[in-house]
Amino acid sequence: MATDYYAVLGVRRDASQDEIKKAFRRLARELHPDVNPDPKTQERFKEINAAYEVLSDPQKKQVYDLGGDPLSQAGGGAGGFGAGGFGNFSDIMDAFFGTSQQRGPRSRTRRGQDAMIRLEIDLNEAAFGTTKDIQVDTAVVCTTCSGEGAAPGTSAQTCDMCRGRGEVSQVTRSFLGQVMTSRPCPQCQGFGTVVPTPCPECAGDGRIRSRRTLTVKIPAGVDNGTRIQLSGEGEVGPGGGPAGDLYVEIHELPHAVFQRRGDDLHCTVTIPMTAASLGTQCPLETLDGVEDIDVRPGTQSGQSIPLHGRGITHLRGGGRGDLIVHVEVMTPSKLDPEQERLLRELAKLRGEERPTGQFQPGQQGLFSRLKDAFNGR
Repeated sequence: MATDYYAVLGVRRDASQDEIKKAFRRLARELHPDVNPDPKTQERFKEINAAYEVLSDPQKKQVYDLGGDPLSQAGGGAGGFGAGGFGNFSDIMDAFFGTSQQRGPRSRTRRGQDAMIRLEIDLNEAAFGTTKDIQVDTAVVCTTCSGEGAAPGTSAQTCDMCRGRGEVSQVTRSFLGQVMTSRPCPQCQGFGTVVPTPCPECAGDGRIRSRRTLTVKIPAGVDNGTRIQLSGEGEVGPGGGPAGDLYVEIHELPHAVFQRRGDDLHCTVTIPMTAASLGTQCPLETLDGVEDIDVRPGTQSGQSIPLHGRGITHLRGGGRGDLIVHVEVMTPSKLDPEQERLLRELAKLRGEERPTGQFQPGQQGLFSRLKDAFNGR
């Protein structure tokens, strides 16, 4: 009966190459002959090695999935460290010493970091949009060395310790014998080159700090916390690398009259009780100019009057929010004798059983006199 290589590695038949490799490494660490010399374990190790040799090779895996025996067809086996014996030897080494790292020197040129600044705007600017000039203090390319990091007339030189490879190797002994490992070169820090004479302006970094002025367009409808992205306006990277992005975070200043809730504005107007009873027009300074608020007769304290389309512009989509005017009816705390007499006369005319807000014959004129009395006429 043919060996079930998927079962040997403990993976599904639809397992990815990454899952197959991880399963092999896990089992190799447990069953390697130098770790576990038991004869049965050695046989088991040969099995997982054969399974990995087949399942890690797309062509052999295809033959096996179709019912063939790719090891016998290829003349391979699981008998030793030769070709076809333990599959990819680097995978066995990775199972014990970790995944292999990218070889070669690393670049001195890297992308810069993103930056963020806070910008305060008022309610009008948030509602209708504006344009602002902002001061930005970030890293820019060094004009002395043009980002190279070397003093004018000089250049970077190949590191004589690693000879430009960016890494150095050393040999250590383990249960597998002599093992060669690599690490970043301590002299050039893995760059493969050194700068004997750094630029005096940027100290070899290839960039300097500079303050510059940018013009930012603030769209209508922004709110607290809205971030505007300016691509390529952030920090220039080391070695004169590409700049990151600049984010402008909006902070809206409090308004003396209006409170913002989403795209709607809210405010409160206070009117005398006589004006609330008789009705009036109250002028209000809105974002669009002065408008007369129509207060209907019998308006109660706490009622609201909506002004549609007088709020904040929607950031996405057309139109604007509403302005909600909350009415507060002011009750006088002190009355002069004439005001008190007129109120008592009104109370007598209305009676306890009269519904609030409904004028009876004779009350309208009395209320007009009350209004004149409270207004000092």
